[in-house]
Amino acid sequence: MLFTHNVEAAIWRRHYEVASSPIWKAISWGEWRKMEASERRYLRLADRVLTVSETDRDAFAGFLAPGKLTVISTAVDVDYFQPIPVEETANSLVFTGSMDWLPNEDAMLYFVDAILPLIKQQCPDVSLEVVGRSPSRKLQALAEREKSVRLTGWVEDIRPFVARGSICIVPLRIGGGTRLKILEAMAMSKAVVSTSVGAEGLPVQAGENILLADTPGDFADSVVSLLRDSKERKRMGASARVLVQEKYSWPKVAENFARALHDVVISFKARDVSGN
Repeated sequence: MLFTHNVEAAIWRRHYEVASSPIWKAISWGEWRKMEASERRYLRLADRVLTVSETDRDAFAGFLAPGKLTVISTAVDVDYFQPIPVEETANSLVFTGSMDWLPNEDAMLYFVDAILPLIKQQCPDVSLEVVGRSPSRKLQALAEREKSVRLTGWVEDIRPFVARGSICIVPLRIGGGTRLKILEAMAMSKAVVSTSVGAEGLPVQAGENILLADTPGDFADSVVSLLRDSKERKRMGASARVLVQEKYSWPKVAENFARALHDVVISFKARDVSGN
């Protein structure tokens, strides 16, 4: 059994698509093609391939039999990640994630360069807290230049930072799998604004439990609209919490995982008995 947390070839393809440097574009194209070949090779060797989303399953279904693929969703401890009754910091945005992962770094560079100035035109006092380990030199230089941005580095517990933020943002342009950061924020009843790539693979409903925006202008407008409407933030956060409880709690996902393991064992025993 092979558990795939991402479609790695898709991540490198998106690096290639957004790269502005000719050198990085050439490197990411090469990595995309090599990873695509590797994924096809190793996934074909497995008896069963697990993916974290329908989107990832569909990507692999192009070269694997559908019966070989099973979706096991990312799960969240909804007892640990739950609403915390603290006062939000006015006009504050939060992004969580390991900042030594290139898609997260790209998301923050893109947000501060293309989206944050548009938000500031309507909310001059907006602030952004980037919560995650090992911010790169590029991000450190950005925070030195842009005083409304704060890098926390590694923290023992992200929950207080998420709870104090008005909105959680996920402006990812690169990625695969599903975004645990979105599910954690939703479990804490926080309003989330994301790109379509950021929320890829999650059965979210735009306007109901999340806002989705794929251009700088649309993303900025979505953030501003929520910053100005605390009742809508609370409504959206409550709806998001319900979604996670119903579909992404540990017990629910573990049940599906156990069933997939059992099916593979039974299939293996049947082949062993038949000699095939």
